This record gives sequence, structure tokens and C-alpha cells, in this order.
Amino acid sequence: ISDYVATAEKINALDHIPAIELNISCPNVKEGGMAFGTSCVSAAEVVKEVRKVYKKHLMVKLSPNVTSIQEIALAVEGAGADSVSLINTLMGMAVNVKPVLSTVTGGLSGPCVKPVALRMVWQVAKVVKIPVVGLGGISCANDAIEFLLAGASAIQIGTANFIDPTVTIKVIDGINDYLDRNGFKSVKEIIGLI
Repeated sequence: ISDYVATAEKINALDHIPAIELNISCPNVKEGGMAFGTSCVSAAEVVKEVRKVYKKHLMVKLSPNVTSIQEIALAVEGAGADSVSLINTLMGMAVNVKPVLSTVTGGLSGPCVKPVALRMVWQVAKVVKIPVVGLGGISCANDAIEFLLAGASAIQIGTANFIDPTVTIKVIDGINDYLDRNGFKSVKEIIGLI
């Protein structure tokens, strides 16, 4: 926790960084990371400690590798998170005579995780009062629209950027086209329609 706190304190002092995403859910490191994000107690503890030193917008990135994503979301909301982002990668493994990843197991991302991510965004959006940022398998405008309909206030695109560096612009254009075709004046009108 002390590393998270020290880093957050340094970033808090910087004028041009209005927010941080606190990743308590990374499966790609041997120590820390996901260990904080898999229990309500440890997730709340790290958020509470970071919140003491970080006074700007604190987004907390949640792990899908948990029993109840809603309980974790409520715990970090109660500890001072301003928003949550989900999901981080699912635990996976790749073998080619020997493990491919230096950590043996690691994060699985891309289109294959979208159904899990979409379900978890929908579940969390129903129980928290803070904004939910959806991510996990978004590679086109339709994917992003699904996350918004499920309750995400915003979305993040990760893996798809490696395939098409212009994907973000295409997604924005596609969302705007969808809104125009369906008579919506703002993206806010479609958030959580499901």
C-alpha cells in the first residue's frame, strides 16, 4: 500500500494531472496488484489510504477475478473512490512447450472478455452512485454503445489500439452517428437504458 500512497501523493502535487486511475487489479505482476482488488477489506483499505493523500478525482480499476464485483465496487465507493473502471484483464495462461509469460499466468484481454466486462459494468452500475467507466473488449462503436447502454458513463479502449491506432476516432464518430440516427441529443440519454 505504501507504494500506491507515495505515488499518489507525488501526483497530487502536479497541477496538470486532474485524476488518476488506481489499478488494484493487475494480474501481470508477482506482488501487489490484483491481491488488493480481490477482497472488499483490502480494496477499501488501499483506496482509503490513497484518498488521504490524493485530493483530485480518484478512479479505481476493478478486477473481474472476484466472487462479487458489486461488493468490491461498493467497498471502494465507501472508501472514497470518485469513480470505478472495469474490467481489468481476466486471468489466463499461454503455453508453448514452456510458459510464454514470464509470470506464467497473466491478463487476458481483447474481444473475448467483452461479455464478462459488459455484464460486470451492468451489475456495478446498478449498485453504485459514482460513475462507472467500462472497458474490456471494446473494438468498435457498437461495443462502446453496448457499454453505455449497460450503464457506463464513459469507456476506455486498450487492446484495440494495437490493431488500429485510429479506433478511438472511429468509435466517437460511430457513437455520434448512432445518437443522430436514433434521435438522441446527448450520450447521457443512452447511459443505463438497459
